[in-house]
Amino acid sequence: MGLLRTMMPPKFQLLALLAFAVAMFFLENQIQKLEESRVKLERAIARHEVHEIEERHTQEGLREREAPSAAGSEDVVVIYNRVPKTASTSFTNIAYDLCGKNRYHVLHINTTKNNPVMSMQDQVRFVKNVTEWGEMKPAFYHGHVSFLDFTKFGVKKKPVYINVIRDPIERLVSYYYFLRFGDDYRPGLRRRKQGDKKTFDECVSAGGSDCAPEKLWLQIPFFCGHYSECWNVGSHWALEQAKYNLVNEYLLVGVTEELEDFVMMLEAALPRFFRGATELYKTGKKSHLRKTSEKKPPTKESSAKLQQSAIWKMENEFYEFALEQFQFVRAHAVREKDGELYLLAQNFFYEKIYPKN
Repeated sequence: MGLLRTMMPPKFQLLALLAFAVAMFFLENQIQKLEESRVKLERAIARHEVHEIEERHTQEGLREREAPSAAGSEDVVVIYNRVPKTASTSFTNIAYDLCGKNRYHVLHINTTKNNPVMSMQDQVRFVKNVTEWGEMKPAFYHGHVSFLDFTKFGVKKKPVYINVIRDPIERLVSYYYFLRFGDDYRPGLRRRKQGDKKTFDECVSAGGSDCAPEKLWLQIPFFCGHYSECWNVGSHWALEQAKYNLVNEYLLVGVTEELEDFVMMLEAALPRFFRGATELYKTGKKSHLRKTSEKKPPTKESSAKLQQSAIWKMENEFYEFALEQFQFVRAHAVREKDGELYLLAQNFFYEKIYPKN
């Protein structure tokens, strides 16, 4: 190259260098274009792979809807072991209104004398029904029964538990007047204490049995379950067991005071059952059923007297525990904007999906 340069005139040397520079620029430009084309091709392939995955999921979803018996969601059972006087009728009627549209069965668990504790043989029967009664699946069971641990019976798939609880004094006041005056759900039905005109405040002042602190002991045993200690009034073991079950055995536990949020989160988590529930709750005629008639709020003195009892402190501790857990779940699922609640969008995604085929 050096010999060639000495033999070439300066003008030709300049032209040669210029031609070389142009060639290198052209080559680099082509390499850059090839690199850009490679990146575009990889992106196109990636989009195609994601599209194939989404299309496959869509087709699987369509097949599930066309062939319900083959879909995994068709084997789901939800149990709502409803605590009395916690707006359970309002919520249950949403399930009844949606069951035809969303294609599932609703079954009411009606126990003799509303006894929340089942005999051992009835526990076995109930577990067998829930797990093996294929004709009724998917199913939504509801009734005033305490929590039942399905793992004790050796079943492979447990039901999904949900529930709603209420401020313990407000729940007791509502139940007190319900026994005397009924509600607007079945106004003509004669209640057990009908004719007793004594107010809740008068009952507390007189030390009556229907407003005694022991009557507050209900939400803890409902969550504690079918153990004898659960029903020993004032048991600290029962309180801790109820907390354990609430966190570990229940998908979601709402509170009466924030029922709309509970319905909204259930619709997001279990659309197979609750698709359309939020709108129905807001606009439906059955959303606020069973308002207790003639109910009078207790005075501060009556509430203060009940709050002095160890039983109230334990029931209230459980309620506050449930409320805190519910608000924690809600804070990660729901936002409020301009006075309206809305669910957060999906906040995770998948990438680097292998193998490619």
